[in-house]
Parts: sequence; structure tokens; C-alpha cells
Amino acid sequence: MTSSLRANTELSQCFASSVRPYDQKAYVTQQYPCKGTKNCFSKRFSLLRMAAGKVAARRTRNTSLISSMSKNNYGESADMADSLTYKDAGVDIDAGSELVKRIAKMAPGIVALEVFSLLSVSNQSCDSYLVAGTDGVGTKLKLAFETGIHETIGIDLVAMSVNDIVTSGAKPLFFLDYFATSHLDVDLAEKVIKGIVDGCQQSDCVLLGGETAEMPDFYADGEYDLSGFAVGVGSVQKWPFSEGPTSCKGGVKGIAHITGGGFTDNIPRVFPKGLGAVIYKDSWEVPSVFKWIQEAGQIEDAEMRRTFNMGIGMVLVVSPEASLRILGDGNGAYTAYKIGEVAVGEGVRYG
Repeated sequence: MTSSLRANTELSQCFASSVRPYDQKAYVTQQYPCKGTKNCFSKRFSLLRMAAGKVAARRTRNTSLISSMSKNNYGESADMADSLTYKDAGVDIDAGSELVKRIAKMAPGIVALEVFSLLSVSNQSCDSYLVAGTDGVGTKLKLAFETGIHETIGIDLVAMSVNDIVTSGAKPLFFLDYFATSHLDVDLAEKVIKGIVDGCQQSDCVLLGGETAEMPDFYADGEYDLSGFAVGVGSVQKWPFSEGPTSCKGGVKGIAHITGGGFTDNIPRVFPKGLGAVIYKDSWEVPSVFKWIQEAGQIEDAEMRRTFNMGIGMVLVVSPEASLRILGDGNGAYTAYKIGEVAVGEGVRYG
């Protein structure tokens, strides 16, 4: 059993697509079904075909504002100097437009799927399948808030969803993000989205679009929430007695993404009934941050192993021959360790 931080699978030849850069994500202001005087608005950026060098934005100006003033059909006061605006409600359209312009500068890292033929993916003769995953970054957001480091949280967001679909043997195709905050800080949002772009580049997938929602009073000042969605394509492996999605390539028999649940809950998912794993506790150096967490919280070893990944982000179940090759290839940026063996008996045991 070998661990790695990264796994690559080739895109099925049956999937036909072409990509080209585009210049802009356009925001569309969208009404939220809010009650009372709470005013929640969403600025969605969707994939559009645009000519090089041009900036386009579509907006609708429906509101859910409720007041005693006389309004016309568009929610605007008739001939009143104190008429309400989106900005009065807490939604700054100008800030959203500025963010759009800054996203446009990231165009080299954002491409659009010009052709996406689902027929090519689902055609039975191609033996291909789609895999989708969604995730957030959890309480790691608090670290970003408290340290002021927002450039890398987007990378982690992409990794959470992409690594999940990789476990099914899928090649990531595209990613969508959701960014929500009470007050849109353009500089901060730019840093977060730049991290998402970097994560997509590292994962060799497309940032296809996403949504930025500005919802007054929903979040504390300076805080935001993130979630992401990834879609990939893989090949179906046919076996003598069964067939289904597989990650079997290059000697890889199974992949476990180690997140919540740690080794104890995630590794057993890749094994058939009757098989499990023995993990050698001293086969890699546990990062100091986990040692600090354990000491500060007085956490038992067993609880640490079923809560944290202990420095191992991905576990591969491989053949002995593949193990030697992967260990040899893992001496660069992504270090690999042999951390255990497949054993008879279900679950994970530690030795």
C-alpha cells in the first residue's frame, strides 16, 4: 500500500472536447426569496462566449425590498429623493463589476469547453462514465480569517472535490465554485478566486464558472463561505464476472482520499468484503502540526487516526511491482511512502 498526494489518469479517447480561452465571466444579479426587510442578492457568473478583449455583463434588477414607499413595477420609488438602492440594501454592484474585471485578468488560467458531447461520454461502445463530487473546506476557513492568508484556500477547495472523483478513476474535467459573503471585499475575493484558478491548473481541469453571493448580515465582517463542484470522466473496466467503474491503471487497484474519518473510516472503502489493511505507524514522519493538536487537545491515538489524515492525503492500493515504481517516482515534489499492506480481515489495524 502506497500513499501519494497526486494521482493522474488519462482522459478516455471516446470523450470529444475542445477548449479555448475566454475573456470574461458575466454576473447576473438574481433575487433570493428573503423575508421581511432582509435583502439577499446573488451575483452569478456564467459561461458565455465572448470576443477577445471585450467585457460583457448581464444584470436583472429585481429586488425583494419591502417598505412603505410607493414603488413602480421595478421596485423603485416614484419621484422620491430617498429612494432605496442595491447599495443601501448592502449589495454593491460596482464592487461586483470590479471583481469581474479582475477575474478577466486570470483568463490564461480559465478556459471554456467549446464542445462538450455527452453522447461521446455515455455511448456504450466507449465504456465511459461521468463522476461528480462536491465539497467545502470546513473550518480551515477560520485559519484563513485569522491569519489573513486567502491565496491558498481556493487550492484546497479544488483539491477536496477533485481528489474525491479521482478515487473513482475519473479524469477531472471542470470545476464550479460558490463564494458567499455579507459584504463583497473585492481585494479579498480576488485572492480567493486566484487560488481556485491555481487549484484548477494544478488539477488540469477547467474553471467553468461559479457564483458570488452577497448576503448582508449572514456572515461576520471579513468572513465568507466556500464550496466547490467537480465533474470528471473515466473508463469502465470489464472483468470476467462483473464490470463497473475502476481506478485500475498502472497497477493501481484502489484509491482512498483521506479526509474526515482519517485512515480508519476511509481506507476500508476500497476493499472488497473480507479484506482490510495493516498500517505501519512509523513508516512516515507525521507533520508537527498534528503532534501539537494531539498534545494541546489531549487526544488519544485512535481518535487522531480516525479524525485527521496525519500527513497522508491520498492512499493507493497497488501491486508489488507498481509499488516499486511509485516509490521511485515519488522522490520529487510529491513524496510517496509504503505505509502498510493488504491483509485478510476487514477494517484497518495498526502495527
